[in-house]
Amino acid sequence: MKNIIIAGPGRHGKTTLARKINEALNYFVINLDKLMTAFGRAYPQLDIRIAWDYEKATANIAPFLGHYLGMLSAGHGFADELNLRKHDVKGNRFVLEGGHFDFEKISSILKMYGIEELKDNFILIGLVQNKKTADEFFNDIRKYDTEDEWTYGCDDGELMEVCEDLVSHSREMYDCLVKYGFTIYDTSTEREQVLDRIVEDIKSFSSTPISLLHPSHNPPAGTSPQTLCPAPL
Repeated sequence: MKNIIIAGPGRHGKTTLARKINEALNYFVINLDKLMTAFGRAYPQLDIRIAWDYEKATANIAPFLGHYLGMLSAGHGFADELNLRKHDVKGNRFVLEGGHFDFEKISSILKMYGIEELKDNFILIGLVQNKKTADEFFNDIRKYDTEDEWTYGCDDGELMEVCEDLVSHSREMYDCLVKYGFTIYDTSTEREQVLDRIVEDIKSFSSTPISLLHPSHNPPAGTSPQTLCPAPL
């Protein structure tokens, strides 16, 4: 089974899906926000921080992600003095979830490890909510928010601004994910059922590529491909 990358805007179900994959398939979960927070604390001079300048933070974390994914996924060759095959652990699989991905930079670095295409080496899951309006985002967040959510303390005006951004960011990120071969799932409605279906699709991956189980659809009208995925919020 391949390693998994889950990408999408905030509040779309990435962490919940990663947790379900861990419980069902015993994948180790790597949370990109935690990685970036650790970098921000350990090496503040690198300017890798969440809730900051999205484009700069995404660009700054990209070289690390490229080498990190390459070393964890490559089972042969050398990286400087490190024999990658010797340190490869069979059956050790991970799922990386987050929204700060510069796939152009990451992909160029992965080529150093013999990985030509993301989609040929990872199960790529993209989560969007292109069927939901800003008002629907607002109502769902107010209904389901807990104190653990970063939107919990927003007043109505602040939250509506967030929801309006979520609508546009979800549509923009769709283009970015399709460009790099992600299989797209819309979690606008029946989110839990959609996430459970993704887990079942992953289980079936060994016999049928997940992109054939649920192929990506054409992007919404009025959007254009982007290399840098927009802010996950």
